[in-house]
Amino acid sequence: MTLSHCKGVANDSNETALQPGDPRLIELGDICKTYQVGDMPLPVLKGITLNINAGEFVALMGSSGSGKTTLMNLLGSLDRSTAGLYKFSEIDVSGLSSSELAVFRNRHVGFVFQNFNLLPRTSALDNVLLPTLYATDDRTQSERVAYAKHLLSIVGLAGRMDHAPNQLSGGERQRVAIARALINRPQLLLADEPTGNLDSKTEQEILELFRKLNLEHRITLIVVTHDAEVARSADRVVHMKDGVIANDHTHSVQTPIVNTKPASKEPLSLDSRATGQVLASILNAVTVSLAALRTNALRTALTMLGVIIGVASVVNVMELSSGSSRAIRDTVASMGANMLNVSSTYTPSSGRRRRYVPLTPDDVSLLLEQCPAVRLTAPIVHGQVQLVYGNRRCRPTFVLGSSPDYLRGRTWSEMDMGQLFSEEAVYDALKVCIIGQTVAKELFSDEYPIGKEIRANGVSLRVVGVLSAKGGDVIGNDQDDIMVAPWTTFKYRLNSSTSSVNRVAAFGDQMPKMQLASLRRSTRNEHLSQIYVQALSPEDVPEARQQIRQALSRRHDVDPDVFQIQDITEVSRVTKQVVAGLSALGLIIAGVSLLVGGVGIMNIMLVSVTERTREIGLRMAVGANRNAILRQFLIEATVLCLIGGLFGIVLGHVSSMTIGWMMGWPSEMSFWAPIIAVGVAATVGIVFGYYPARKASMLDPIDALRYE
Repeated sequence: MTLSHCKGVANDSNETALQPGDPRLIELGDICKTYQVGDMPLPVLKGITLNINAGEFVALMGSSGSGKTTLMNLLGSLDRSTAGLYKFSEIDVSGLSSSELAVFRNRHVGFVFQNFNLLPRTSALDNVLLPTLYATDDRTQSERVAYAKHLLSIVGLAGRMDHAPNQLSGGERQRVAIARALINRPQLLLADEPTGNLDSKTEQEILELFRKLNLEHRITLIVVTHDAEVARSADRVVHMKDGVIANDHTHSVQTPIVNTKPASKEPLSLDSRATGQVLASILNAVTVSLAALRTNALRTALTMLGVIIGVASVVNVMELSSGSSRAIRDTVASMGANMLNVSSTYTPSSGRRRRYVPLTPDDVSLLLEQCPAVRLTAPIVHGQVQLVYGNRRCRPTFVLGSSPDYLRGRTWSEMDMGQLFSEEAVYDALKVCIIGQTVAKELFSDEYPIGKEIRANGVSLRVVGVLSAKGGDVIGNDQDDIMVAPWTTFKYRLNSSTSSVNRVAAFGDQMPKMQLASLRRSTRNEHLSQIYVQALSPEDVPEARQQIRQALSRRHDVDPDVFQIQDITEVSRVTKQVVAGLSALGLIIAGVSLLVGGVGIMNIMLVSVTERTREIGLRMAVGANRNAILRQFLIEATVLCLIGGLFGIVLGHVSSMTIGWMMGWPSEMSFWAPIIAVGVAATVGIVFGYYPARKASMLDPIDALRYE
C-alpha cells in the first residue's frame, strides 16, 4: 500500500500544521501498515496522522484489532510502516536502516511490556543493565551500575537488586522493567498494558510511578491500555478503531509542555562505541552462555561429547607423533647420523648362476684403507643366544660380535659400569662380553654384574662392562636389550652356524687360546653379517657410500649394486613416513569426530535459538543490532566448543600417556597440541555456530517478541 492509497482513509481531524518553535517530539504523517496474509493484504493502520509533544502523557485506547499495539510498535521502531512519514524530533525514523533503528531504540526509547520480558536466571540489577550493553554513550561501567541501583531505589526495589525474576512478585517485576526502560535516559517511554497482569493495589502503585516519572522527570509517556482508570491518569487519550484514530481528546488538566532539547544529531551508528563497552558485551555473552549451559547440563555434556573425543584424538595423535619424532631424533643421535651398515646379497643372474658374495674381515681393513670419507670400520656378526645366570634366563633382542670401534662409533664408549673389552680380547677371542641395562636387570637384578660369569649357548663369558642406557630405537626396539662380545669370540666360540665353529665343535669351550689364534690366519675369509662404517661427517655419507661400493666391487669383481648400504638417516626417513601416515590416519578419524561434534553443536544452537526467541526480541528492543545478536550466539557456540576442547585436551593427554605406557610407545607432551586443540575447538564453534547465530540475528524484533 502506498502513501497515496492511505490518504483516503486518514483521519483529517487530527492533521495539525507544524508551527515553528513547537516542542514537538513525534510527528506521524499518513502512516500505513499492511500485513501480507497468504496472498491477501491485511491493512492494520490506515493513514494515521498524529503529533505528540515532548513531556505528554498519552493513552492509546481501542478494542482488540484496532491497531493500537501496532502503532506503538511503529513508534518504538520495533516494526516499520508500509508507507507514511515518522519523524522523532529531528530524526526521520522512516529512512533509518536496521542498525540505525537499533541505536535509535537504545538512545531514545524505553519499553515496558505487559509480560515484563525479564531475562530468567538473571538478577534485577543485571536485567536493568541489559540496555547498557548496547549503548554508545561515554558513561563508564561503574557509572551505569550506580545509576541502575539509583533507578531500582526510585521504583522501590533497593533491597531486591540481587533477586532473580522468579523470586519477585508481579509488581516487582514490572518495576524492574520500568527501571530497565529508564536506564539510558530515553525521551520516550512506551508501555504496553503495563497493569494488565497486576492486582488493583499494584496497578495504582505503577500508575503513580508513571505519573511521577512524567511530572518530575518530564519523560514523554505513551501507554497502550484497555483500562479507563489508566486512561484517566493520562493528559491525552487517543481512541483507535479499525486502524484509524476515532477520537483524540485532551483532559482539562494537562502536563505543562516541556521545551526539551531535540534528539541528538550524533550519527546513529555503533562506530563511537567504546572498546570497554564491546568487551562488556562479550563478557555478558560469555556469562549468558555459561548460565545456559548450566541450565541444561546433561544436554550440554552430550553435545560436547563429539568435540571432546575429536579434540582428545588430535592431542593424542600429536603427542604420540611428537614422542615418535623425538625417539627418532634420539636414535639418530645415539647411533650416529654418519653411520652406515654394509651388507651383501646375491649377484644378478643375467644368464649365469647366481652366487652369494660374502663380506670378510679383510673387507673391513680394505674400506678403512681405500675410502677417504670413512673414519672407522668394525666387523659385525649376528646371532641368537640364550643367556643364563643361575636360575635366570633371557634372550636379548640384539646379540652381536664386534670390536671396540663399533661401540665407539655408536657413542657407547662411556660405560655405566666396568669397561670396554680391548683389541687384545678380539685378537685372542677372549670369553668376555658387555651387556646392556635391560639384560643386566633381567639377569642380575640388584646384584653387581661386573666379573660375574654367564652362560651363552653353553659357553661361559665373563661380564666386563654394562653399557649406558640408550632407550628405544626408531621402531621402538629396546637398544638396552643387548649383548656384545668380541667378534672372534662370537664367531669361533658361540655361533654354531659358521664353518669354523663346526671345525672346532669337538673342542668347544675347552679349546686353548693359542689354538684359536693359530686358526685366525686360515679363517680370514670367514663370512661377516655386516660391516659397520662411520663416515667423517653426516655430510660425507653420500661420498662414503659411493667409495664403499667401488672398493668392494673391485675387490670381489661384482656389480656395485650387490652390496647394500643403509644409513640411519634413511631408516629414520622411512620411519618418519610411517609415523606421518599413521598420524594422518588418526587426524582423519579425529576430523570425523569433530564433524559429528560440530553437527551436534549446530543442532543444539538451533534449539537454543528457538527456545530463546523472545530473549532475542527483547535484546533487539533495547538496542541490540543484528551484529550484536550474531556475536552473542557465535560466542555461545564457541564457549561450548572451548569447554569441550579443554576436557578433550585433558583426556587426550591422559590417553596418550596411558597408551604409551601400556604399548611401550614413545609419547611426549607437545607445546603445540593444546594450542592447536583450542584453535580447532574455536573453529568448530564458529563454523557450526554461524548458521544458528545468523538465523537468530535475522529475526524481526516484533516477531521475536510475539513468539510463543
